[in-house]
Amino acid sequence: MKYHLIAALILLSFSTATAQKKEMMIRISEIEIDPQYLEEYKAILKEEAATSVKLEPGVISIYLLDQKENPMQVRILEIYADREAYESHLKTSHFQVYKTTTLMMVESLKLIDMEAIDPESMSKIFLKVSGAND
Repeated sequence: MKYHLIAALILLSFSTATAQKKEMMIRISEIEIDPQYLEEYKAILKEEAATSVKLEPGVISIYLLDQKENPMQVRILEIYADREAYESHLKTSHFQVYKTTTLMMVESLKLIDMEAIDPESMSKIFLKVSGAND
């Protein structure tokens, strides 16, 4: 039931963004973490991502990944309803805590703005993962 609600909110975000003719903002963050801080960094990152998705309507997804062979290589797939939602996210207290707390843990950071080739398929992906199609 919880996943059905999440899927409905995601779909609403997509339809709202489409109705307003605003373009979603999609970014991949490539981050290398100092090995001595890896577990602490991941804990802080997980908390920040969960808080962002829960509290910020414009944050559609913050999906956290690390490389299997090299877990110090962290990737974040970020999807925002639009650029305004992203800019708002940067100003939140939870993001500021994440950024200042982890600054010394990050060895490198590369932000890559992306564009969806098939944005209509995105809502289907979230529905499939949530089990709402069942």
